[in-house]
Amino acid sequence: MAVTKNKSVYVCQSCGYESAKWYGRCPDCGEWNSMTEEVRQQVSSAKSRSAGGSAPAVRESTVKKLSEISSDDSQRYVTGVGELDRVLGGGIVAGSVTLLSGDPGIGKSTLLLQICEYLCEGLKILYVSGEESARQLKLRANRLGVASDNLYICATTDIESVLETVRRLSPDMVMIDSIQTMNLAALTSSAGSVTQIRECTQVLIGIAKSMEVPVFIVGHVNKDGAIAGPKVLEHMVDAVLYFEGERQQNFRILRAVKNRYGSTNEIGVFEMAQDGLREVPNPSQMMLSGRPKGVSGTCVACVMEGTRPILAEVQALVSKTGFGNPRRQAAGFDYNRAALLIAVLEKRCGYFFGNLDAYINVVGGLRLDEPAADLPVAMALISNLLDKSVPDDLAAFGEVGLAGEVRAVGSIQQRVSESYRLGFSTCVVPKHCVKQIDLRGMPELNLIGVQNLSQAIAVIR
Repeated sequence: MAVTKNKSVYVCQSCGYESAKWYGRCPDCGEWNSMTEEVRQQVSSAKSRSAGGSAPAVRESTVKKLSEISSDDSQRYVTGVGELDRVLGGGIVAGSVTLLSGDPGIGKSTLLLQICEYLCEGLKILYVSGEESARQLKLRANRLGVASDNLYICATTDIESVLETVRRLSPDMVMIDSIQTMNLAALTSSAGSVTQIRECTQVLIGIAKSMEVPVFIVGHVNKDGAIAGPKVLEHMVDAVLYFEGERQQNFRILRAVKNRYGSTNEIGVFEMAQDGLREVPNPSQMMLSGRPKGVSGTCVACVMEGTRPILAEVQALVSKTGFGNPRRQAAGFDYNRAALLIAVLEKRCGYFFGNLDAYINVVGGLRLDEPAADLPVAMALISNLLDKSVPDDLAAFGEVGLAGEVRAVGSIQQRVSESYRLGFSTCVVPKHCVKQIDLRGMPELNLIGVQNLSQAIAVIR
């Protein structure tokens, strides 16, 4: 005999924390006024405790040896967008679930519609929109030049209706825009809640795995830039892609923060134009366009994004403070790392920043998370402090330690080759890496190996 019980729980809409009572502030993530009440049904069955009672039959799972499983099933669909294929690891894997997130208006829906134009030449695609009507999607497709008889549009927010449509239509790929608008009628909570997002995603994962259909899910982000909904959503899917960039700028960066079928270090660079997103095959040239010549406080860094070396301009500005405490501000570079470099410059090199404001900026919206960016940031700071410009044909890369030493970095050959290809004839590198560099094909390259910051600053002086 089954007995149904209703239970009220309070769920944080930011992190998914559940509690039996309401809190003004979430105990887990610290968000205020994020706890909402949800009613859940619990079904308890009264089992027979008599000696003659039989347990319910349990179906045995299918088990195979690893050697018997074919690896040819992991088919990849090339999207026709080289930057997206690079981030995904070579294309879309059959049966995979990919979460695409980003700020509103960043270009998520535009990217999905654009890859439909290429994929629809041989695949049947179902595009489910919970935010726009079919007519609105048609107008967007006309603007992007997307027209195919293999692209099917479904404007609904009912996940059960989507499930039936997929079973009837049998598409080769499904796109959901967006998961926050989908709802399951069996749940009492509203669309966009933690429970709805989790259960609707579970339904979509079941479709992808059982029918071997790739599923793309568009996800919103909250005010902190994280994916809206429970953190477990990112653990459920196979790949998580972040679309980054400022809406006022034309350039967009697509980054994989999770990928079960490829590297998470690759990035794709796009330019937003009137007719949609365009690929940027040479991001380094784009990042260095408009670079000032003969100006102090600027230095070129070379960082590795996966297998691709990218050159970016680092700018620093040091000025006398008008406040009691000097300001430290960094855009595109870790704030704590910037404070550490300033402390090393004061202690090990004798340059005083105690009454000076320091500002650091990475041009082009790129974020430098790699330790190899330490040396160019330090050189840019000293360059502006001394008002002496770094040579225009110089690029630098190396990690800076607390003792002021310049430590070795990986992929040194790729960094030097890319710098020389883009016209930089001087490279300041860690001295430990000089022997690893093959100078064949780079006859005019001037390689400067430095052991500490003082030797690197001597290049500027």
